Amino acid sequence: MSSIIYSQSGGLHDAAIGRLETPIKMVIEHESDYQSKRGGVCDWLFNVEKSNRFGETIVGQNEFRVFSATEEGAAAESDGIEETYKKFIEHIQFSKEFTITAKMMEDANYGVAADARRRAENFTRAYYKTRHKICEYALANATGASGSFAGATLDLTAPDGLPLFSSQHKWGGTQVSGTQSNYYFGNIFSSTGAFEEALGALSSKIRNMKDENGEVLGYTADTLVLPGNRPAAEAIAKKVCGSEGALGNGYNDINLQYGNWNIVVMPDWQTEDDRVMIMSSEANKNLGGNMFFNRVPLTVSNWVDHHTGNYLWCGRCRFGVGFGTYKHILLAVGGDAVEGATAIA
Repeated sequence: MSSIIYSQSGGLHDAAIGRLETPIKMVIEHESDYQSKRGGVCDWLFNVEKSNRFGETIVGQNEFRVFSATEEGAAAESDGIEETYKKFIEHIQFSKEFTITAKMMEDANYGVAADARRRAENFTRAYYKTRHKICEYALANATGASGSFAGATLDLTAPDGLPLFSSQHKWGGTQVSGTQSNYYFGNIFSSTGAFEEALGALSSKIRNMKDENGEVLGYTADTLVLPGNRPAAEAIAKKVCGSEGALGNGYNDINLQYGNWNIVVMPDWQTEDDRVMIMSSEANKNLGGNMFFNRVPLTVSNWVDHHTGNYLWCGRCRFGVGFGTYKHILLAVGGDAVEGATAIA
């Protein structure tokens, strides 16, 4: 269901306004419900949570090690938790308004004029479009430390201060530490066989990500994210993930990737080379990977401009987008060499 807050300005007693106000609210609510059910990149790839603060801080820590054997009557081995990183995600305000002219109000009678209805529907779609596009932008540009979206500057780093996709990510604390990569290149999309082999290797990279103690996390990758302008690569990915048998040979081999993947195509992710993101949805949820914090839902107010007699609707919202870890996702680029990336071994 939609979560829209209406804040009506006082003094709206004109009959024309009264005839339009409730129908427009109904149009906005209906379109919001529809968009909520449709979902999108924000819902499919991000953890959406409410917030009641200026921003949200994600705190990382190591985990308890395995229990140790003790002799009868002996004290248990002491273990402790160490804070290993912090990541602050600040909320950003976005707003938009639309106008219904005095003439349109006067001619609307007891229904919503067609143009007024279209504006109300587009207004709501623009809100959801903003949510999905900012999430899409954040992932698509996360080989850099920051980016600009609709006038806002986004922090695209992981908690270690490096871009979300980097070959030099850090793990550990004061006791143990090291580096690991979630940014790769290799022979990925040259054929269905190459892609099937690459998926196996990249899935292993996700599974073998280390926690802050240096222990393997063991998460299973299950989500592929593809650019919107690489149809050949998209076809290869869908064939490999949707075929029971291994493609490209006559030996009736089992396709080990069959049924293991959800495929998400991001239309605004336009690339000059073949790329794919591989994510574990379980790790994304458990580790707080891709985060969307909803601070202020769509809040709509309306009033009359006394200079023109026009009826104005304004919507504002606040939310924050960022990454609480890098261990849930990786980026792989097709090619013989990519600066800053690690070769798929």
